Amino acid sequence: MYTLDDYDKKLLRLLQKDNRLTAQVLAQMVNLSASAVQRRLAKLRDEKIIEADVAIIAPAAAGVGLTCIVDICMQEDGSRTIERFRAEIENCPEVSQCYYVTGTYDLVLIVNTRDMKHYEQFSKKYFMDSPDVQRFYTHVVMDRLKMSYGVYI
Repeated sequence: MYTLDDYDKKLLRLLQKDNRLTAQVLAQMVNLSASAVQRRLAKLRDEKIIEADVAIIAPAAAGVGLTCIVDICMQEDGSRTIERFRAEIENCPEVSQCYYVTGTYDLVLIVNTRDMKHYEQFSKKYFMDSPDVQRFYTHVVMDRLKMSYGVYI
């Protein structure tokens, strides 16, 4: 397993704030050569420490008017039930995040839809009509107070 050193951590913190920084700019910020920064970034990507380089799109610009946090209780415990549900939502564009959690609920999802009508159709298909879902609770997001995909390093 790859162990992060102080230079790697500095690079990762900087990239989490602005992924478009060039190797030259990063090199100046961490006191390394640009080629050393490029090698480190390649290694971090190869080791899957950097999982993806993505653009974060403003929800309203993409037509997303409603974000919901959904707590789900499954009918049965067990990995087969979770895997069946995972397969159902794997390619579902409305689900941006899904977590298998401890506690009262089995899963927590972040669901983005155009509006409440769209969410109603989505919830019927994936929750109400699913034999694996016992019950679900929807929290409608009124305002996004903080949004970060950063990881504490």
